[in-house]
Amino acid sequence: MSLKKGKGKTDLGSTVNGNSTLEEEITERIAKGNKAFYANKALFQSKLVSKRSKLKLYQPVIRPVVVYGCETWVLKENIIQKLSVFERRILRRIFRPTRKKDGSRKIKTNVELDKLIQHRNVINHVKAQRLSWFGHIRRKPETSIVRKIYKWQPYVTRPEGRPKHRWDDDVRNDLRRMKLLKWSEQAQDRLEWKKNCRESQDST
Repeated sequence: MSLKKGKGKTDLGSTVNGNSTLEEEITERIAKGNKAFYANKALFQSKLVSKRSKLKLYQPVIRPVVVYGCETWVLKENIIQKLSVFERRILRRIFRPTRKKDGSRKIKTNVELDKLIQHRNVINHVKAQRLSWFGHIRRKPETSIVRKIYKWQPYVTRPEGRPKHRWDDDVRNDLRRMKLLKWSEQAQDRLEWKKNCRESQDST
């Protein structure tokens, strides 16, 4: 599929463009997440449904729509900001403002929301999904197509300026943050690696 710079095309549910940027894809994902929320608005606003149940509905119904294909994402600051803003907006509708003693209402802060979901926010979820895919790649034999694509280097001259932050850089930064010094060995153990992925989702 040949793409020129400009508006991307949708392929297998993801938006692909000629700039190799993710911003357009994130915008589309968030828009679809909003549609998924409003499609279930009656449940999210119902007083008969507990906040815990609403949160359980959000995580398997709305979040997957937003983070589809996130295993290959590079999380730049503007993308982290957009995803976080979207999720906090949904969570504030789920948990609603706190009623104070004087009868007034106080909107929950970002820190309060993060504690309510036990730090399992959308960014930590994306990082956990990336780590899971990274381990899958590392367990593949050198002859596999996935491993060959992962190690492939384009035969082109790098453009001037600061090099783009790569997916591999992002994942290795997460590994350093988690202090996983022997990640190459751990990745070969599927169960051990799943444990590491869960821990990354629970981290602050």
